[in-house]
Amino acid sequence: MSKPSQLNQNLIELRDVVKTYKVEAGDITVLKNVSLQVQPGEFVSVVGPSGSGKSTLLNMITGIDQPTGGQVVACGEAIHTMSENQLARWRGNNVGVIFQFFQLLPTLTILENVMLPMDFGNVYPGRQRKERALHLLEQVGIADQADKLPTALSGGQQQRAAIARSLSNDPSLIVADEPTGNLDTATAEEVFTLFESLVAQGKTLVVVTHDQELSTRTERVIQILDGRIHYDGQNGKH
Repeated sequence: MSKPSQLNQNLIELRDVVKTYKVEAGDITVLKNVSLQVQPGEFVSVVGPSGSGKSTLLNMITGIDQPTGGQVVACGEAIHTMSENQLARWRGNNVGVIFQFFQLLPTLTILENVMLPMDFGNVYPGRQRKERALHLLEQVGIADQADKLPTALSGGQQQRAAIARSLSNDPSLIVADEPTGNLDTATAEEVFTLFESLVAQGKTLVVVTHDQELSTRTERVIQILDGRIHYDGQNGKH
């Protein structure tokens, strides 16, 4: 459950966000005056065709990229005003990011990959990090793979490890960009079930997905077309 003090406070707020990239052919505006709010504990999917601005929207929310115009407030901070160093620190403490291609470091074991954000963020005492990482791997069902290198795991297991890593520093916000894009249907279902359990524990999840069927499992769907929010509504729940 969300803390009572957070109930009326948006975890994410975008105000008239514009993102323009300069390319040789001229300027390309990928996001056009996008405004949206996400409250604590929501499970939101972002859908739309390739090139519509979905990943750019996620990059605004996570501070991976900065808006050309407008404001981005996330986890209580105006991240559009931060320097790169401030953003890295803020992200390490507040946001877990899950990628389509897992992004696990190949020379580290699964356990070491999950411990890495704790080492960078210095969030937990050293002696607690291994214990916490093992607990997270247990939570996602792959504790028995802890001492293996990523290449020894299946795609589904690697994505579970990436989810465990995203939870390392106990972030309030988890953002996933096409997290099932490289997985078969059955494994994609399992990953979404895992996401649902995280939301049930009080996490906020924003997921970009091309899979319309999986997007119907989130509480809310935001559709982006040509850099604008075309639709934003609640999914019908049984």
